[in-house]
Amino acid sequence: MIIIAWNGSGELSSIFNGIVFKKVLSIFITAAILKLAQALSAAAWVVVLPITYSYSWNNLSGVGETIKNWFGNGPSSPSLYILAVVIYLSPNILSALLFLLPFIRRNLEKSDYKIVRFMMWWSQLSLYVGRGMHEDPVSLVKYDFRFMDVHYILGSPHNGKVSFQLLLRVYAVHISQHTSLLQCLAYILQIKPLVGPTKAIIRLHIRRYEWHEFFPQAKSNIGIVITLWAPIILVYFMDTQIWYAIFSTIFGGIYGAFRRLGEIRTLGMLRSRFQSLPSAFNDCLIPAENSDRSKKGLKATLSRRSAKVPTNKEKEAARFAQMWNKIITSFREEDLISNREMDLLLMPYWANLDLDLIQWPPFLLASKLPIALDMAKDSNGKDRERELQKRLNADSYMLCAVQECYASCKNILNYLVLGNREKDVMTEIFNKVDHHILEGDLISVLNMNALPSLTDHFIQLIEFLIKNEASDKDDVVIVLLNMLEVVTRDLIDDPITSLLEPSDGGSYEGIIQQDKHYQKSFAALNFPVTEETEAWREKIRRLHLLLTEKESAMDVPSNLEARRRISFFSNSLFMDMPVAPKVRNMISFSVLTPYYNEDVLFSVDTLEKPNEDGVSILFYLQKIYPDEWNNFLERVGHSNEDELKGSPESIEQLRLWASYRGQTLTKTVRGMMYYRQALELQAFLDMAKDDELMKGYKAAESNTEEYLRNERSLLAQCQAVADMKFTYVVSCQQFGIQKRAGDAFAQDILRLMRTYPSLRVAHIDEVEETSDDKSKTQVEVSYYSVLVKVVPKSTDASDPFQNLDQVIYRIKLPGPAILGEGKPENQNHAIIFTRGEGLQTIDMNQDNYMEEAFKMRNLLQEFLIKHGVRTPTILGLREHIFTGSVSSLAWFMSNQETSFVTIGQRLLANPLKVRFHYGHPDVFERLFHLTRGGNVTHHEYIQVGKGRDVGLNQISLFEAKIANGNGEQTMSRDVYRLGHRFDFFRMLSCYFTTVGFYFNTLLTVLIVYVFLYGRLYLVLSGLERELSTNREVAKNKPLQVALASQSFVQIGFLMALPMMMEIGLERGFRRAFTDFVLMQLQLASVFFTFSLGTKTHYYGRTLLHGGAQYRGTGRGFVVFHAKFAENYRLYSRSHFVKGIELLILLVVYEIFGESYRSSVAYILITVSMWFMVGTWLFAPFLFNPSGFEWQKIVDDWNDWSKWISNRGGIGVSADKSWESWWEKEQEHLVSAGLRGTIMEILLALRFFIYQFGLVYHLNITNSKSFLVYAISWLVIFAGLLVMKVMSYCRKSLSNDYQLAFRLIKGLIFVTFLSILITLIALPQMTPKDIIVCVLALMPTGWGMLLIAQALKPFLRRTGLWAFVRTLAQYYEIIMGLLLFTPVAFLAWFPFVSEFQTRMLFNQAFSRGLQISRILGGGQKKERSSRNKD
Repeated sequence: MIIIAWNGSGELSSIFNGIVFKKVLSIFITAAILKLAQALSAAAWVVVLPITYSYSWNNLSGVGETIKNWFGNGPSSPSLYILAVVIYLSPNILSALLFLLPFIRRNLEKSDYKIVRFMMWWSQLSLYVGRGMHEDPVSLVKYDFRFMDVHYILGSPHNGKVSFQLLLRVYAVHISQHTSLLQCLAYILQIKPLVGPTKAIIRLHIRRYEWHEFFPQAKSNIGIVITLWAPIILVYFMDTQIWYAIFSTIFGGIYGAFRRLGEIRTLGMLRSRFQSLPSAFNDCLIPAENSDRSKKGLKATLSRRSAKVPTNKEKEAARFAQMWNKIITSFREEDLISNREMDLLLMPYWANLDLDLIQWPPFLLASKLPIALDMAKDSNGKDRERELQKRLNADSYMLCAVQECYASCKNILNYLVLGNREKDVMTEIFNKVDHHILEGDLISVLNMNALPSLTDHFIQLIEFLIKNEASDKDDVVIVLLNMLEVVTRDLIDDPITSLLEPSDGGSYEGIIQQDKHYQKSFAALNFPVTEETEAWREKIRRLHLLLTEKESAMDVPSNLEARRRISFFSNSLFMDMPVAPKVRNMISFSVLTPYYNEDVLFSVDTLEKPNEDGVSILFYLQKIYPDEWNNFLERVGHSNEDELKGSPESIEQLRLWASYRGQTLTKTVRGMMYYRQALELQAFLDMAKDDELMKGYKAAESNTEEYLRNERSLLAQCQAVADMKFTYVVSCQQFGIQKRAGDAFAQDILRLMRTYPSLRVAHIDEVEETSDDKSKTQVEVSYYSVLVKVVPKSTDASDPFQNLDQVIYRIKLPGPAILGEGKPENQNHAIIFTRGEGLQTIDMNQDNYMEEAFKMRNLLQEFLIKHGVRTPTILGLREHIFTGSVSSLAWFMSNQETSFVTIGQRLLANPLKVRFHYGHPDVFERLFHLTRGGNVTHHEYIQVGKGRDVGLNQISLFEAKIANGNGEQTMSRDVYRLGHRFDFFRMLSCYFTTVGFYFNTLLTVLIVYVFLYGRLYLVLSGLERELSTNREVAKNKPLQVALASQSFVQIGFLMALPMMMEIGLERGFRRAFTDFVLMQLQLASVFFTFSLGTKTHYYGRTLLHGGAQYRGTGRGFVVFHAKFAENYRLYSRSHFVKGIELLILLVVYEIFGESYRSSVAYILITVSMWFMVGTWLFAPFLFNPSGFEWQKIVDDWNDWSKWISNRGGIGVSADKSWESWWEKEQEHLVSAGLRGTIMEILLALRFFIYQFGLVYHLNITNSKSFLVYAISWLVIFAGLLVMKVMSYCRKSLSNDYQLAFRLIKGLIFVTFLSILITLIALPQMTPKDIIVCVLALMPTGWGMLLIAQALKPFLRRTGLWAFVRTLAQYYEIIMGLLLFTPVAFLAWFPFVSEFQTRMLFNQAFSRGLQISRILGGGQKKERSSRNKD
């Protein structure tokens, strides 16, 4: 594109001009040069192509003529160059053909024939890894068109030797082969407008400089051209990631909509489709032979109709009720709902065949019956009658409530009344009512005004039945008589013949006077109910609830997490998933969780121990989850915390309640063991006969006597099948050591094993054994990989936790197992103990849900379904981040991670086909992955929970860990081989979703540096002032456009796009817009810009020096205040140093810059950079709880002063001494090697530009001689000499010659003060000159420090290292003061701290949190107030 813009008219159509087209053909020379480092064969093309190209022209000059003279000045032959190009492109042409025919390429790659391998030599190495990875033609077309839509029509294979050449390949193609609409747009906006100014700059003759110019006679102004083009080229490369993010958001949203995500996202939507749930449930979660499978695919996706309950509704409703109730009871056990809400959400466990209708949960029917009674009472006229009938027809749940109440009333009375005459009366009454119902004249014939009175009497009867006491029998008779009287006298006008005596001859006269008939009635009653079963009690309680619940249950459940889970589960039943097999036929699977030494179960001391603000974990959890705390107190039967702590059993329940809300092993184990409970219930539904099914799973579960007596009972069979299909292994590698040491962690693990007997624990056991060699009596340490299970505790056991585990397997290892905290090492030794065909890897801070566990057998069936040309070998699951409600930072991280594990993974799996093993919840085809890799899919109808980091320091450590890993991958052969096997479009997908994302993040920051250092060069050299007089060069519009796009990436809008799309898809776009606005008000842009610096620093440092390492982030509750010294240690090199460097650049540009003073241009170019500087310098304090509280500031200053002055040494940790921390910060340079050392020195040279340029801008320096710069170095060396003298005197004189040392210090201070006053007194010296001197000399000293650190081994030998350390300490003190001063100033104003608290914890405020009390020591205040009372 540069060639087109440079030659001819500059229009794109000029490419059809013969001369211009011939010049464009030179791109193949460029491509060959770029590929020179990739293959030795390219060296020949570097020679052949220029030679043949030179022979295609008649009149040449310059290099072309020289080449032609070298090889003979023969006649021109254009066809010779064309022939060379055809030969050069022939491998690419063949690769393109094989790319379009993937099935041929797959077979060729799998072939071991020598002729085939010779044909494929340029596109694959002789490696087994990665053979046959190409997809089927349909998948190929899908991800090809995906990238064609992003306008990448590129392509040529690469032959590099390391994966860093993947970057070179992508960007080489960018330069040489962009020909699409997107590139046309970039050409019009960025490339073409720069050609004119560039030509003008080349023609411009500049003779006046404002510094010492080393090459004043240089032509073409190459420095200005580089300054002009460098940011544009970098932005041009980075734009690719922007367009990828935009199109990924659009495609991911559309694809998610076709997967029917977000169709049920509110309680209102759930109510409207609840009648369809039993049918959808049986469609998805019941084996295919028991129900017809609903149609799936595009037609089902586009259809929004939901199937109604089918004819065989009794069985389907019974199955649905069992599983639905299991979900609701799990909600109650997790304290997400109260007892009242549980009663409203439960369906009857025992199916009542006499009712002949589906009994929906009461939360759908609540208040329906009282409303219907009120409407019926007032329905005297025809209009009101029609209105009631219309309401009943429109509100199906109201009709169900009326029908169920009437049927239950009939059923209860028939069961309760034993007298024949009374039964005849009731039969006649119900027959009359049924007749009027069939005729449709019930409301008009009966007197509905009597319904309220009848209802009150019936409620009294139900309340007596609930109590079921013999003393209430007379009252029950009275209530029945009252009901009969209301019915016969007020409700029904027709005579009840069963009430007449035979002597009356069938007349109704005199009935009112014959009260003896009523008094004789209801003498024989089945009261109290002797066979009061659980089914009977459930029926009575449900009917009472329907009759008395007058408040609407529209907000049931009220807990936000319960709403989210129940909505997602209901929505997933309408998504496409495989048919569920029977449990005995399903694929068996195991779950494996690595554990090192994280929290298992919070102890009472841990929960009640207050932090420095007086806030304990328990107090914090009570405020974060107030509704769940109240539900917990209700469940354990206590009214307050003090009452609860009086019971030992309740204290254990309290520990569990708190642990379930943290990121503990207890929470993870409980969630994973839901699989076993789900399989037991599903096995019951598979094997239960009709009568057992109607009795329900609860009846079988409660019949423990039969279970103990008969091992072939239904419950025993269900448990046996579940154990065959599911195994859970927790790899606690330190368990043996912890158990022998009596560690509380081991006791908590044993408690988990007792709670869940089917849980298995694997660990490394170290045993001292005598050597087998009899000639030696040496004791050796043997290492075993051990699997243990729990055994029943013996009656004489004194210790409740010792000798409770029994060894199942013990495998001797060949040597010591070097296992660290990393999950892979911990899992490797335990994977042999897993069983089954599937293996799910679960992290220690994850959770699972009962309702999701029911869908596991559906998910495992995916292993049998082909996705493309092969069945999957890894099944990806979506995750829900459950830590998003803790703070604003946790909310930002939760949204970011949610978009990554949903819309991001969705797109990677299909259509891009580049999803790797993401990690935590993936399910492996276990046997397959013991030998090789395979196909990866992603499924969103099932989810697991995931905890994330909630504090800025935790998040930064996590980002650093990931960035380090991507830096190592960028340089690895593994990524190179993957890219080598992929076709071109799939390689692009792999690049932009893995290392390319981090490389473009690095470019985002690098653009700012390139732009500002380019401006620094123009400003200090005086070139900008010369260029400002040239109209063609003065206004650089393309640069403004380019940097504007960069600023959008910088402030996090690129990260917000997939977030907003996923929130809009699953929760509505109005909610997405609201969340976006709230995120900006809570400074989300500050967070994302700060995160950008974290990724850039650690990724770039790993590229230069390597040294990636595991970083433990911690999983605690972060409401504590991080000290200033801690933040300084963590962010000094990654943010503070870079922020101050950019600040100096911007200040210099502000002082001496001339261009870009218009409002729009200044905003687009510099304001985003000022924003980045402010974010990098002060975000850690802004997002630090109590970061602007004055007392905390004072304590932080004392702590930092102590830390900065402490001496280091052996055994002194980095958090105790600045010296130890400073030495540790340079560890990455030790293994950097020669290349890393040279790069570090070259990068440090940029800090010398300031001194060289600024000394010529002082008023006292009128000369542009190089001597001025040399004198400035004399000043620096003089200052360093003084520092060295001071350091020497401090060591030599401070102890024995204290007075002399103090005199020397005073003399130096007076001399410095005198020089400063003299300089200020000079007429040429201004305050601006003093600022310029500081801006010139300070960066120079820092650059010298960086070079000294890179040459550390040499300086240690010369004895100068101690002086370097002293100089570095002075710089650290200055940086600390620069950062601390603004924070301390803002801490003077109380409203700043209040604003920060509101900003940090706004989400918590919206849910009724009292964070201000938490941060102010609210617990102490509450306790003191209680003590006063």
